[in-house]
Amino acid sequence: MASTDKAPAAGAKDAAPSNPRGIPYAPFVDKVEDYVATRQDVEPTLRSFQEMISKYQFMEMNLQRRMAGLKEKIPDIQKTLDTVNFLKLRKDEIDPIETTFELNETLYAKANVPPTDEVYIWLGANVMLSYPVDEAETLLSSKLSTAKTSLSNCEEDLDFLREQITTMEVATARVYNLEVVQKRKDKTNEEEEKKTSKDTESSPND
Repeated sequence: MASTDKAPAAGAKDAAPSNPRGIPYAPFVDKVEDYVATRQDVEPTLRSFQEMISKYQFMEMNLQRRMAGLKEKIPDIQKTLDTVNFLKLRKDEIDPIETTFELNETLYAKANVPPTDEVYIWLGANVMLSYPVDEAETLLSSKLSTAKTSLSNCEEDLDFLREQITTMEVATARVYNLEVVQKRKDKTNEEEEKKTSKDTESSPND
């Protein structure tokens, strides 16, 4: 991932390797000199690395929100699928069953549910559709599988993002440390030059 250009590879968009969901890998800074050729390259490089960290952190927050939504959604889908499976098993029965419906968080009502081969499913946005029990089972099974896969991908991506953030933080520290070392060298050289100049001025050979 190292670049010999002065501009850091962190800002490059040339077919950078990425994970299965297209999140790019962070550049691994092995030789800081490949990113920082001169002191003038330090600030642009640090700024570029910080921008990448911010982008990774933004994606991390979005993934965390999505994961929270999926973790809330999956149990609801599972519960609905279990209900559909139960109705499917009873569709050839004759006697109704007595059950309790939740009207809201604190209000329930009793009802007799006759055997049925049709159910109504909320699709979102205040839309409810009627489905044959078999189709409802297929639909809900598909939705449950998709939601579980999405959750697994989110967890994988979240771990990946955290690794990339750590990689970029290490890269930033290496560039910063190089600048500190360069400043110390410059200061030492400047002090030595002053000392040499002073020694020359006080020499008895003048």
